[in-house]
Order: sequence, then C-alpha cells, then structure tokens
Amino acid sequence: MRYPKPLPAGGTIGFIAPSFGCAIEPYESRFKNALRIFNEMGYQTYLGPNCYEGRGIGISNTPQACADELCSFMSDGDEYSKSDAVITCGGGELMCEVVPYIDFERISRSEPKWYMGYSDNTNYTFLSAILADTAAIYGPCAPAYGREPWHESIQDALDLLTGRTMEVSGYDKWELYEMEGTSSDKSVNHLAPYNMTETTQYRYYLPDTRNVISGNDYSDTISITGRMLGGCVDILTLLTGTKYDKVNEFIDKYREDGIVWFLECCDLDNLSMRRAYWQLREAGWFRSARAILIGRPRRYGEDIFGVNQYNAVTDILGDLNIPIIMDLDIGHLPPMMPIICGSMASITARGNKINIKYDFV
Repeated sequence: MRYPKPLPAGGTIGFIAPSFGCAIEPYESRFKNALRIFNEMGYQTYLGPNCYEGRGIGISNTPQACADELCSFMSDGDEYSKSDAVITCGGGELMCEVVPYIDFERISRSEPKWYMGYSDNTNYTFLSAILADTAAIYGPCAPAYGREPWHESIQDALDLLTGRTMEVSGYDKWELYEMEGTSSDKSVNHLAPYNMTETTQYRYYLPDTRNVISGNDYSDTISITGRMLGGCVDILTLLTGTKYDKVNEFIDKYREDGIVWFLECCDLDNLSMRRAYWQLREAGWFRSARAILIGRPRRYGEDIFGVNQYNAVTDILGDLNIPIIMDLDIGHLPPMMPIICGSMASITARGNKINIKYDFV
C-alpha cells in the first residue's frame, strides 16, 4: 500500500469537484470561507476548473471534464499536479459516470498524494486503494472547513492530512438534523457550526451474544487489527460486479492482514440497506473480514416492515461471527471520524468510545 506524504506547513491544497461543485448555497459560502481560513493558516490554495461549476447532471460538469480535473491533480507532470494534497468540493449523485474516464494506472505510477472526500467520493477513495494500491482519506469535503468554529472532527481531519496525528477517536455528541437553508434564505447562517443535539450511543453485535447491545450496557474492551476498507454503501453496491470490482484480488493480496470494513449509508432505506449488505456478502467481500464498523445512516431511526437500521445489518452479516459495531461517527450525520481507506489500523472500542490508530504498512 502506498501512503502519501503529509501536507507540509505552508503547502498547497488543491480543490476539485469530481462530484458536486460549490455552485449553490450553503456550499458556496462555506467553501469561500474555507479558502479564507486555509490562507490565513498559511496554506496556498489551488482551485480546479470545476469547483464552482453546476452544469453537470448529478456532478459539477461532464464526466470527462470531471475525470480530466481529477487526473490532472492526482498525476505527475500535469497542469494542476503542483498541489500537495487534494480535498474535494462535495459529494453528489453520479460520480460513478466519471469512473470510466479515470486513469488509475497513470495515478498508480505517479507520486501519491492525499485525496480527501466522502459519500459519492467513494468512487475514488475506495478504488484508489483497490486499483492503485494508494491510501485515501474518507473524510469531510471542503465546505465543512468553512464552518466556524471548527468542530474537533474537522481539526482531526486536517491533523491526519498534515501528519500531526495518526489516530482518531469518536465524539460525544452528534447532529441529527440540519437546516441548510437556500441561497434566498438570508436568515440562515451558512457558516454556523454543527448543531450537536444527540448523545452518542453505539450498538454492538458480538458472536458470543448474538444480540444487539447498547454501548451504555457494554463495558468490555474490543481490540481489532486489520486493513481498513469501505465507504458509502450506496456507491459500493454500484461497483460490485463491474470491471472495477477487484475486491477479492485485494483481499487475497492482503489476506494476512484481514479486512476491517467501514460502511455507512446515505439514501438507502432499511430494506435497501439489507439488500445491499446481502449483495456485498454474496459477492464474497466479507470473507476475510475481522470486524465491521457501521456509521449512523442518514435515514436514522426508520422502521420499514420490521426492518430497522440494526437488523438490516445483523440478520445478513451476523453469521460472519465477527464483531459488528454500529452507530459510529462515520459518514453523513456529523461529526465524522476521518478514515484512511487502505491503511492498517488498530481499533479499540469500549462502551460509547472508540479509537482508531493508523499504521502505514
């Protein structure tokens, strides 16, 4: 596995929009404020041509234009390759259409650099590890850095990008709903920090109990090591069975490490989640899994025909006989722990606390 060099002090952060750009509020205001904050911190900022674009369908521009921008920033000797690290402008809906135009072979021959983004960016953060053997960060997109004051999760993501830390931990509170507002709604402060109203409570499913246990009632310590792999399940199911699905080859290559899957859902309802986990299981993706870490789904708390966010997971994956920890700070309901896809990690969890320590081997 290839690991990029840390973003240096005073280095250059590149910004690209392979999925949505910052063409509408609140993202435009947050992005512009993030650029100001980064500049005041001493970083140089370098914008790709699609950052403020909105002419694409489900993405910032045409699939070819989005791929050209991404490859230019991530490959040696290109017009935009001078950036030291790349943060994307947002998630979106149809970055899968960009994937056929991404030259992963060329990227794998170039000097690696950090790429950070989440949600639709799974199309790159996941495939970077699978196809280019290069670690990437599943973490906050650029507009999150424009909120003030920063939540500690945002600082954690920057500290990981700069090499100031090699570990992250979960957080005590989380946000269930956010009033985004629109470009015409002048009463909304688009730069406001996260609205943390909910108390963190993990759910454990363990092979010996075969029941979902609240973190409030679980005092034992779970320790796991393995290579981190995952992202947004909505996207992973799209890649399953395509020519980009080299997951089983990856598992075989790193079979001595074992895989720790990190997974979270955006638009999927509970029935769709259950079908998705079945699909990934039947594709053989979990055959070397040592544990599964599940983020809170964006459609939190729903129940459809007796299927909730917990049995959607455990009824399908419970027979793997590995620890499954749910409702973690991963994904669409902030805050989110930045996860390095492709990295080895040592994970300890107890009650409603979790720590992930990365090891670049």
